[in-house]
Amino acid sequence: MKKLSEAEIQDELQSLPGWEYADNALHTGFEFENFKEAFTIMTRIAFEAEKLDHHPDWSNVYNQLHISLYTHTEDGVTEKDIALAKIINELVS
Repeated sequence: MKKLSEAEIQDELQSLPGWEYADNALHTGFEFENFKEAFTIMTRIAFEAEKLDHHPDWSNVYNQLHISLYTHTEDGVTEKDIALAKIINELVS
């Protein structure tokens, strides 16, 4: 898996509403009605991440979820990050 160029990442971001590229990673955040909804989505994301063998850096405080995607072995964003971001958007929508 190769690291994507910034131009490739910017092109992919066109189909990833709510995501941005900064500090060599993809970032997004969500606000839910309550903690239970946030945690439910995190659990669903966890199952999908495990299938891809690719895991997000994330944090959760009450109803807020912040996610960063980055492929450590490639020191940047790869197709795995793009694929997981698309899955996350589908799960949240």
